[in-house]
Amino acid sequence: MRKLSYVFVFAMVCALLSSGTSMAQEMDDNGYNPNSVLPIHESDIMWKKRVWRRMDLQEKQNKPFFAYNKEITRLMIDAVKAGILVPYKNDSLTTRMSKEEFLKNLEIPEYGGGDELTEEEKAMGFSNEEPADDAWGGDGWSDEGDDSGSTADDGATADSEKTASASDKLYFSPRDVSVLELQEDMIFDKRRSRLFFDIQSVKMVIPSEKFETGLIRELGVFKYKDLVELFRNMPEEAVWFNPHNSAQHKNLADAFTLRLFGARIIKVANPDDAMIVDIYNRSPREGIMASQWLEQQLIEFEHNLWEF
Repeated sequence: MRKLSYVFVFAMVCALLSSGTSMAQEMDDNGYNPNSVLPIHESDIMWKKRVWRRMDLQEKQNKPFFAYNKEITRLMIDAVKAGILVPYKNDSLTTRMSKEEFLKNLEIPEYGGGDELTEEEKAMGFSNEEPADDAWGGDGWSDEGDDSGSTADDGATADSEKTASASDKLYFSPRDVSVLELQEDMIFDKRRSRLFFDIQSVKMVIPSEKFETGLIRELGVFKYKDLVELFRNMPEEAVWFNPHNSAQHKNLADAFTLRLFGARIIKVANPDDAMIVDIYNRSPREGIMASQWLEQQLIEFEHNLWEF
């Protein structure tokens, strides 16, 4: 009996120690950003600024991310289709987007063909309704006296072909998705006395020149942490193409870490959540100059941090 009591006490002590260890581990996890690749404890953060950047993959500096058949957007789209990458609806990274919603955003619109317009496009005054008849009894494009030989049967055939083609969905190619928007935190770690760029999310955007409305379309937002895992697990596909030395191609994750991309600032955290072009809106030139001015301010601030 005495041996059994010793065994019972020993088991209880081990259970308490293990529970204490798990509690300590939970406490260690507190204070860290779960979306960070290299998380920094909040007690070590002396200064932080959230910044949004626009990365045009057609620019010369960014072409290595957009090499033919090795496009970063192709890798991301294929990963979503395969179900191994989860898109989100916005950069808060809380609401997931289904694969069907993502593919819907990737569809090429057919204006006038009955496709739905977005709320933003409707607010701009665009419509996909058929043009109304004019005062001459036509739609403004046909001529009643036209003797081109078209008949009612021809019209029925055209309508059937239109219906058949409408059933086949067309999608933008990965090369059409040529804009990425990065959300990142600039963090000065007082423990290591250096500035870190902590990318939080990456948004895929189809530029405005692809649409008749002149509006951009956001496909989806991805956790940068998920993208890094994807890039590391697909080293043959996730390639940053080195145009100067074919022996020094890099993984896309390393290219982002080394800041080999060029991306101008489009927003800095502010109480109104306003974009730079909304604040400096007198001309497009003023918005671009303001972006460069803010970039220089942040560089100067980083330099002055070493004097604190």
